[in-house]
Amino acid sequence: MGKIIELTAGDGHKLSAYRAEPKGKPRAALIVVQEIFGVNSHIRSVADGYAADGYLAIAPAFFDRVERGFDIGYSQADIERGRAFIPKMQWDKVILDAAAALGNVKSAGKTGIVGYCWGGTVSWMGASRLSGLAAAVCYYGGGITSNSGEKPKCPVMCHWGETDQGIPIDGVRKFLGEHKEVTSFTYPAGHAFNRDVGASYHADSAKLARQRSLDFLHKHLG
Repeated sequence: MGKIIELTAGDGHKLSAYRAEPKGKPRAALIVVQEIFGVNSHIRSVADGYAADGYLAIAPAFFDRVERGFDIGYSQADIERGRAFIPKMQWDKVILDAAAALGNVKSAGKTGIVGYCWGGTVSWMGASRLSGLAAAVCYYGGGITSNSGEKPKCPVMCHWGETDQGIPIDGVRKFLGEHKEVTSFTYPAGHAFNRDVGASYHADSAKLARQRSLDFLHKHLG
C-alpha cells in the first residue's frame, strides 16, 4: 500500500500524488499516469503492482489542475464527466506536473513513465517533452496518433486494442509508419483492456502486455 503525498510543480501549482514504495531498494522509478477517471482505486492498484515488481511508483493527480481529488468510477455518466477534462488540460502544464513527479522519485535511479487511456497519450508526450525519462510505455493513448509529430527522446513501447472503437487501427498503422523506432503491439481486445474492473478487461491481453512492458522496463531502467 502506498500513500498520498503533495507535489509542487515548477509554476508553483500543488498537486497530490499516490506514491508506492517497493520492499527493499528500488530497481528504478516509474511515473504511472491515470486514465480519465482520476487517481482512483484502479490506478492506485496499478502503482502498487509496479511497486511489487521493485519500482518506486508515483501516480500524480494531473486533474488537480481543474478539480482537486477527482476520483470516479466507470458509468456512462462518469465517462462523459472524465472526457470533459481532456480539453481543459494544457500540455505545458501536464509536463510540469510530470516533472514534479519525476523529481520526487528520481533518487531511485532511472525513471520511466507508463500511462493508460489519456495517460497513454501523456506518456507519449512525456517521451518527447520531459527531460530525464529513460523509457515510456503507452497503453491505448487516444491522442497519440494526432500527435505523431512529436520526437521521442527515449525508447517507447505502445499497446493497442485491435477492436478499440476510439482509436482506429488504420490511424495506428499510419503512426507506426512514421515512427519505426517505436516498439508496438496489438491485441484482440478493445479499449482499456488492461483495466481489471468492468467489461473492457481482457485478461490474456492484459497479462501479455504487462509482461512485455516489464521486460521493456527492465531492459531500459534496470
